[in-house]
Amino acid sequence: MDKITIEKFMNKQVITLSDRAANRVKEIMANAKEPIIGVRVGVASGGCAGMSYVMEYAKKVNPNDEIIEDKGVKVLIDPKAIMYLLGTEMDYKKEELSSTFIFKNPNETERCGCGESFKI
Repeated sequence: MDKITIEKFMNKQVITLSDRAANRVKEIMANAKEPIIGVRVGVASGGCAGMSYVMEYAKKVNPNDEIIEDKGVKVLIDPKAIMYLLGTEMDYKKEELSSTFIFKNPNETERCGCGESFKI
């Protein structure tokens, strides 16, 4: 990597949240039965394309978590997932019969037909 590419890489936030995603996480946290400090995001092997996004509500910070705060929401990133998530925007989509968090990842080279998994 040349110096300019490294500088762009180093200055890029791992993940950002859209207003819709931040508002939905805040809503979930406010209605939770147990205290939640934010969301934990990672990637796991699996799915048609080879990798899938993993998201859970975080009750505590793990020792090596990367902590991002965006729009009043704390996002904890699994350290093994950072290189796969760099520059990703987390959004929230609500339709008539379903709602889901969506990851807009500029590093994806392929996504499966059902949208559940991706390849980098």
